Amino acid sequence: MPRDHLQSAERSAAGSAAGTPGRTSPDAGRPDAGRPDAGRPDAGRSDAGRSAADGAEAPFLELLARGAPAEAYEQPVLLARAEARPVERIAALERAKLLALRVRSEMEGRRRREAELSALFETAHDLAGLRDLDAVLRAIVQRARSLLGTDVAYLSLNDPERGDTYMRVTEGSVAARFQQLRLGMGEGLGGLVAQTARPYVTDDYFRDDRFQHTHSIDTGVRDEGLVAIVGVPLTLGDHVIGVLFAADRRTRVFEREQIALLGSFAALAAAAIDTANLLAETRAALSGLERANEIIQDRSAVIERASDVHDRLAELVLRGGGVHDVAAAVSEVLDGTVEFTEAPAAPARALESSRAEGHAVRHGDDWIAAVAAGDELLGALVLRGHPGLDPVDQRTLERAAMVTSLLLLARRSAAEAEQRVRGELLDDLLDARDRDPRLLRDRATRLRADLDATHAVLAARLEGGTAGAGHEADARRRLWAAASHLAATRHGLAAARDGGTVLLLPLAPGDTATELARRTARELGTAVHEPVTVGASAPVGPLLARPDTVASAYAEARRCLDTLRLLGRAGDGSAAEDFGFLGLLLAGERDIAGFVDRTIGRVVAYDERRGTELLRTLDAYFACGMSPARTKDDLHVHVNTVAQRLDRVGRLLGDDWQSPQRALEIQLALRLHRLSGVTPPPPAQA
Repeated sequence: MPRDHLQSAERSAAGSAAGTPGRTSPDAGRPDAGRPDAGRPDAGRSDAGRSAADGAEAPFLELLARGAPAEAYEQPVLLARAEARPVERIAALERAKLLALRVRSEMEGRRRREAELSALFETAHDLAGLRDLDAVLRAIVQRARSLLGTDVAYLSLNDPERGDTYMRVTEGSVAARFQQLRLGMGEGLGGLVAQTARPYVTDDYFRDDRFQHTHSIDTGVRDEGLVAIVGVPLTLGDHVIGVLFAADRRTRVFEREQIALLGSFAALAAAAIDTANLLAETRAALSGLERANEIIQDRSAVIERASDVHDRLAELVLRGGGVHDVAAAVSEVLDGTVEFTEAPAAPARALESSRAEGHAVRHGDDWIAAVAAGDELLGALVLRGHPGLDPVDQRTLERAAMVTSLLLLARRSAAEAEQRVRGELLDDLLDARDRDPRLLRDRATRLRADLDATHAVLAARLEGGTAGAGHEADARRRLWAAASHLAATRHGLAAARDGGTVLLLPLAPGDTATELARRTARELGTAVHEPVTVGASAPVGPLLARPDTVASAYAEARRCLDTLRLLGRAGDGSAAEDFGFLGLLLAGERDIAGFVDRTIGRVVAYDERRGTELLRTLDAYFACGMSPARTKDDLHVHVNTVAQRLDRVGRLLGDDWQSPQRALEIQLALRLHRLSGVTPPPPAQA
């Protein structure tokens, strides 16, 4: 680095450390602001050491910024020694140099990896648009040579007829004899790679005796001047079809990452060769068909399109595609817009005609193909704005409609089967209390339900004023279907019971039974388009701990459901914990501690934490008819003390704590707290 640059950087760093005149230091006002080492990590050094270390990083930051070579990082240290700088200054520069070289190495590694990934991506892109195999292979060899930084890169292919391997593409080669080499299996490094299907590396070819040296191969390698060579196999399945090489004209040790990168290029080259071979075979087959029969030539496009449709539809069915996937695939094949439409939204006359005839029918500029199962109309496939449709395309649309009907029936059957299985498991948890818990757990695992997790049992019932028994039965079926879908997506269970639906849903961390009930009521109501009331049990789990766990929870959920309806809260959701002291009567197990904690728990915790007497004051306040004057006599304190304590109680319990309903719940909680045997904390000493 030039001397004036180094001195300028050092002066700049020293000026920054000393502070700029006319500006206020950010440490001004601190007790140690006057000390020169205030706030610095090297405060323990001497003034001379710190002065020598200040600004040591500056020259190396400049080198990093302009991407200087590694040898340039020695210049600041050499200049400092030449100028007889202090030992501390030179040591600081040495540390800064090592750190900068580490940063530079990391940056170079990142740039190298980015370049490798970019090259692989570009090669894959070339392969995707393969037109000329030689062009793709040349690009692969060129990029392999560039990224590995070798003098030469080349690719050889196996010749099954002659039983050897020959040069196909070379990059950087200057010797004609080398470019025309043919290697027998097992001969030379390349022949060994082709024979064993394993990568081989040598840092000095002529001194390596792991492979067979032959006169012709050694002569070609010597003409090219190669010394270090790495070769990786090109494989298709279990077969080696060739070898990709990178070589240097000097001794070199190839790193493992470089060998892996060359292997990635070899995989792309093998894929390109395979694709080209398939294309060549396809072209040859088509050419033979064209020569054999002029009729086949005329209809080849139709046959290919029909085959394409068949393959696409078969693939969709095998991978579980839906009706909209079928419509999208047929849209692409027919070069139009195909949509799946529910039966009520399709043109009635055209839909009925298509179902009766079993063929697609024209409707204006559209074509309608009925999607039916027997006499049941499931919908229609509609080809929009395509009046000119040849017979082959018409049959394609009809075949797609048939596949769509099969998909719909399969989905319906699978959904009904899963709903039935989930319902049977929940019925067994409710009724068959003598079932083997291990069998129940295995059945739940297959349905992705965890019986050891914390759950809530929910009872759901429709509240819509349905007209007629048929309409009511249909509404109940829709409720059960919606509940089954909800249970399946939440890893729970659902079953129809007692004129409604019962659900067993897991509770997420931080969720409550009341929140789950309200959310379920909203979701089910939206799904069936009618109000749905949901009562929930308290959280239960594990479910197999006692035989009657689920049944007791369901009974509690039913009581909550009935209470909601009696209170005029139809279409809502709630759990026993939401009803205050009434929840004690609804709950299957009397959760007295939970009721007390929900009602006055904050006051109890405050007394325990602060040693105050809010609980005692609150008890006396209610015992004295909510009169502060009588309360202060009972407690033998000043009336202002009572007022202050009651004000604190109000901040803990809420502004409505003295309303009739809240006051009743608080008094009941105080009584239960006393009966529970908890000894009040001792009064605070004045």
